[in-house]
Amino acid sequence: MQKRKLGQNLEVSALSLGAMGYGKSRDIPDRAEMIAVLRGAVDCGIDFFDTAEVYGPWTNEEMVGEAFAGIRDKVIIATKFGWDIDQKTGVHRGGVNSKPDQIRQSIEGSLRHLGTDYIDLYYQHRVDPDVPMEDVAGVVKELIHEGKVRFFGLSEAGAGSIRRAHAVQPVAALQSEFSLWTREPEVEVIPTLEELGIGFVPFSPLGKGFLTGKITPDTAFSNLDFRNQIPRFAPEARAANQRLVDLLHRIGELHGATPAQVALAWLLAQKPWIVPLFGTRKLDRVDENLGALSVRLSAADLRELNASRETIPVEGARYPEDQMRRVGL
Repeated sequence: MQKRKLGQNLEVSALSLGAMGYGKSRDIPDRAEMIAVLRGAVDCGIDFFDTAEVYGPWTNEEMVGEAFAGIRDKVIIATKFGWDIDQKTGVHRGGVNSKPDQIRQSIEGSLRHLGTDYIDLYYQHRVDPDVPMEDVAGVVKELIHEGKVRFFGLSEAGAGSIRRAHAVQPVAALQSEFSLWTREPEVEVIPTLEELGIGFVPFSPLGKGFLTGKITPDTAFSNLDFRNQIPRFAPEARAANQRLVDLLHRIGELHGATPAQVALAWLLAQKPWIVPLFGTRKLDRVDENLGALSVRLSAADLRELNASRETIPVEGARYPEDQMRRVGL
C-alpha cells in the first residue's frame, strides 16, 4: 500500500475509507455487513478510517470500534467533535458547539464508543463562530498532552480559521470537499495548507457518486437519500454535469481505468499530501478505488482535467443554502 504523510508525522494509507454511509441513524440494520467491509478494507491495505460522534449520534463510532477490536494497532482512526450533542442522551440539539467543556465531554464519549484509549486524528467538524478558534485549538492541545489525541484536524474550515488554529496547535489535516466538481479549495485553502505544511483529506472525491458514471438524469434516489436535497443532483443539473463524466470516461479508456479511478488519480496527482476519503458499502468498490493508485495520468490528461473547471462549469450548489452557511468560516 502506498503511504502519504499528513502534517509532519501522521503517515497513512494513500486512500481513506469513511464510515458515514454505513449509518447515521440510531439503528444500522446491516451492521454486520458493514463491519465486514471495514475489516475487508484493512485486508486490502487501507489503514485510515473516518467516523464522527454525530453519526447516529454514536452508533457509527460504536460500529467502527467493534470492527477494529483486536486490531487497533493496525488502524488509524479519525473522528470529529463540534455539534451540540447532549452527552447523556445522545440527542443532537441542532447547531454547533465547540465550547471547551463540550469538547472534553465529546472526547470521553468517543473514546468509550470506539473502545480505545486514544484518537489518532481529532477533527473539529465545523467551525463554531461563537468560540474563538484559539480556545478550540487550546483544548485539543491539552488532550494531545494527556495522550487522548494524537493529531488535530479541522473540517470545512476557511484559511483564516486554519491559520488561527495552527498558531496554537499544529494542524495535521483539513477535511473538506474537493473533487473535479468541487474546486473551490484551490483558490485559497490549498495554498494555505501548502504554506503551513498541513495535509488535505478531501471527502466526496467522487462527487457523492456522480463521478463514478453510474448516476444519470433518470436515476431515482430513495426518499431517505440526502442527495435529494442537494441542488447539484436535481435532474436538470445532472444532465448538464454529464459532460464531466463523459470526459472521465474518455480519459479512462486511454488507461483501462474507470471514471472513478480517473477522478481519484487526478486528486492524488494534485499534491503528495492529499489523501482522498471515499465511502462505499461494497468491498469490490474498495478494490476498484484502490486501482486508482496504479493509474498514471499524462501531462496532457492533467491539463485537460484541470481546465475542466472553466470548460465544463458545474451546475448546482453542493449543499442546500442553510448548510453552506457553515462552510469556510
